[in-house]
Amino acid sequence: MKSSYLTNQCIVIFCAQGLSESPDLEFEYSDTDKWAAELSELYSYTEGPEFALNRKCFEEEFSAHVSDKNWTELDAAQHRAHAMRLLDGLEVIARERRLKVARAILYMAQGAFAECSSEVEVQYWMRYNIFLLLDVGTFSALVELLSMEIDNSAACSSAVRKPAISLADSTDLRVLLNIMYLMVETIQQDEPADKPEWKIIKETFRAELGSPLFNNEPISVTLFGMVTKFCSGHAPHFPMKKVLLLLWKSILFTLGGFEQLQSIKVHKREELGLPPLPENSIRVIRSMRAASPPASASDLIEQQQKRARREHKALIKQDNLDAFNEKDPYKADDSREDEDDNDDNDNTIEPETFPIERDEVMPPPIPHPPSERVSFPKGLPWAPKVREKDIENFLESSRSKFIGYTLGRFKVFGCCCCLLCQGEEELEMCATELLYQGILPSLPQYMIALLKILLAAAPTSKAKTDSINILADVLPEEMPTTVLQSMKLGVDVNRHKEIIVKAISAILLLLLKHFKLNHVYQFEYMAQHLVFANCIPLILKFFNQNIMSYITAKNSISVLDFPHCVVHELPELTAESLEAGDNNQFCWRNLFSCINLLRILNKLTKWKHSRTMMLVVFKSAPILKRALKVKQAMMQLYVLKLLKVQTKYLGRQWRKSNMKTMSAIYQKVRHRLNDDWAYGNDLDARPWDFQAEECALRANIERFNSRRYDKSHSNPDFLPVDNCLQSVLGQRVDLPEDFQMNYDLWLEREVFSKPISWEELLQ
Repeated sequence: MKSSYLTNQCIVIFCAQGLSESPDLEFEYSDTDKWAAELSELYSYTEGPEFALNRKCFEEEFSAHVSDKNWTELDAAQHRAHAMRLLDGLEVIARERRLKVARAILYMAQGAFAECSSEVEVQYWMRYNIFLLLDVGTFSALVELLSMEIDNSAACSSAVRKPAISLADSTDLRVLLNIMYLMVETIQQDEPADKPEWKIIKETFRAELGSPLFNNEPISVTLFGMVTKFCSGHAPHFPMKKVLLLLWKSILFTLGGFEQLQSIKVHKREELGLPPLPENSIRVIRSMRAASPPASASDLIEQQQKRARREHKALIKQDNLDAFNEKDPYKADDSREDEDDNDDNDNTIEPETFPIERDEVMPPPIPHPPSERVSFPKGLPWAPKVREKDIENFLESSRSKFIGYTLGRFKVFGCCCCLLCQGEEELEMCATELLYQGILPSLPQYMIALLKILLAAAPTSKAKTDSINILADVLPEEMPTTVLQSMKLGVDVNRHKEIIVKAISAILLLLLKHFKLNHVYQFEYMAQHLVFANCIPLILKFFNQNIMSYITAKNSISVLDFPHCVVHELPELTAESLEAGDNNQFCWRNLFSCINLLRILNKLTKWKHSRTMMLVVFKSAPILKRALKVKQAMMQLYVLKLLKVQTKYLGRQWRKSNMKTMSAIYQKVRHRLNDDWAYGNDLDARPWDFQAEECALRANIERFNSRRYDKSHSNPDFLPVDNCLQSVLGQRVDLPEDFQMNYDLWLEREVFSKPISWEELLQ
């Protein structure tokens, strides 16, 4: 039966490969987009006039000390001297003076663009100036000023009382955050031609950024505090997009990206004596090809017409064709439409089913010339894996079946599980550990705040009176009065929301992956609070839209992007040019965000039966199936993973009606020992008991956090015992005051009035 099943799968795969010739999306998943794109996304289009203001502030400061030369004409000593003068200006008391100096420093960080003739030249001077600013100690001064602005109660109370908050309410914060972001983003870029001293500065900055040197906590913890203060309503003027971007890049720089994660994983496996990984997952995914997306109705009609013409020419009788269709075991009837698609009544977008799931007759594959022959993959892309739990279950079931007994809970021999016998745990104070210790006391609040902002930025969210306002750093003081201004602001607002989604999805994914590699209970603690904060339905709600429209959205105006807008003459914008957008095949940040959210959803539900059932309860199957229309291999892989874990709970009819999806899962997703995901007879297919599973996991997490981090309330059972008589008797014991006052009475009652049998005591 299984061989017949696999044979039919191959038929389905062959038909799917012959249906669509549309190319894959040329998207390369990485930690970030290109440097120029990451720089441009820091600024909203509403901030455009401030570039000239920054230049004016710098030139006024510069001309007061150097009158006959440009910045690019000075030598290194003169550059350093002026940078030191600007740094001294940040320490003055007058607020207006500080802001003016900060704008001059921001102009330096922006590459002194007025003296540059190309974007490449701007980026060169950005890198030079930023390393100079970092070397003279600018970043520490900026952190102190940022802390002052965070604690500025006058600004917070003024913003709370305002009915409408605009760009002007966050001017000081935006200038500081702009400089800090440009410094972090520029320094983390790898340039082979960097000077040796720059490489030393970079590594020193990385270590300082991840250690509690700024305000006795990592900079990421300070930024997390800004996020929660914003979401609580006490600081609605905080420029949240810039805060989230700086938080993301700080975590990325201090902890490392996906390539660094792979290297750390390999290194730790070597240290623990574990076998090497069977493959590099990043390289495997990059080499995969996307599956054919669902065909549109017009394509199917055109294919049927061509097939009808070929049949007419060949004089094939229709009766014979009908007889062939009746014998097709995978031909679905009209009454057997995808039940999940019918249940999804809330969707405004009618889902397109795969051709194999409809009642239409699939056209035979068109013969290709020899140079275009379809080549089947030689094997599956992933090496199979196995968990220790799977081996134990397999052995236990085999003993019960063939021998007639089970070991119960004594499955492993010779293993010491007593914590007291394992010695003191070694705690490596790496950047991940320092960050976890910093955010541990308020981690639940941080997760709730991030998800609140993500909900407000999601395109499927509707405006509500109680939702937070995330547009404080994009709305101008005066609202637009013309159609063109309104269109430009609309593009800016949509772009603003997309960048926020991109930053939050990257932050959550990076933290989950680094915490899991550092200690599994750190990962479980964060993941559980994401689940408690309704992260799973939130991500599903995000994907319950026309995902192709989101990925191909053109919410950008390339001529207004930095650094293009400061080195080129700006053309006159028209409504037609704004509607046309750019010529890109897709929006990089939106596809990046979608993949990140799918990866987060996979991490939250993997090996968690109760959370997998949440996917089933929230009817995620039709939502995820629509995401398969995006012809990008990495995104399809994570969608198929989420469909695979719930397939056995969706019923036999769903599996029968979705054979193309089943084939794609078999072809692209990793297989495991006893992996009967398609049959529904798994040992874990038990009733849904969400509360019991999560409570047991939560108890283990709390014991871990208490044992490892709560030094004030340490469990006395885990403390070492002093068995030396002399040291015990020599310890000073502080007696309570009332005992000291009644000491004579205690002696009379407990010692002198009681007979002592010295013979028995000596024996």
